[in-house]
Amino acid sequence: MTAPGSHSVPSFPQPSLRVALPPRLTPMRVSLAFVEHRVNVWLRFGQPAREIVLDRWRRVAVFTPGAVCCRVKWIGNDYGTVLWQLMVLQAPTPCDDAQRVAGVQPGARILLRADGEPQVKAVLAAIDVIEALGIDPCAVAVTYWRTVSNRIAARLPLPAYTAERHAAHLAREALQ
Repeated sequence: MTAPGSHSVPSFPQPSLRVALPPRLTPMRVSLAFVEHRVNVWLRFGQPAREIVLDRWRRVAVFTPGAVCCRVKWIGNDYGTVLWQLMVLQAPTPCDDAQRVAGVQPGARILLRADGEPQVKAVLAAIDVIEALGIDPCAVAVTYWRTVSNRIAARLPLPAYTAERHAAHLAREALQ
């Protein structure tokens, strides 16, 4: 309450300084691990900017914004395999949204997700074919990985990635 005769000045919220500052480039950190017969989380493809070794079982791969990688996760116990999972991930740029993924900080754009041994092995075979063509899987069109993800969800055969399709992707990238 104000004293009689005094005037109160309305308070306006201060503008956020975050709006004025440019967004920070936050690298994507992917946790990797290996414990024999229990856990194996590894990169099938991807070129990390750096790798941090935490101990003899764990390490972290660090990717620059926009980089693409493939993380494969296998977990087992005394009775056999518990989990097969494969994800093709793209490190988010400052303007992109990112999905939360366990073991990936601060998150990633999920381009493809395969769960279960048959799906994971089908995607691994597709990656082998791409590499046999002499194409780096990191350079494959993002739309191809999304198409593969949709085909897996619909239980349809996976599309082939051809040299012609890759040339069209490179031509489209050159125009942008």
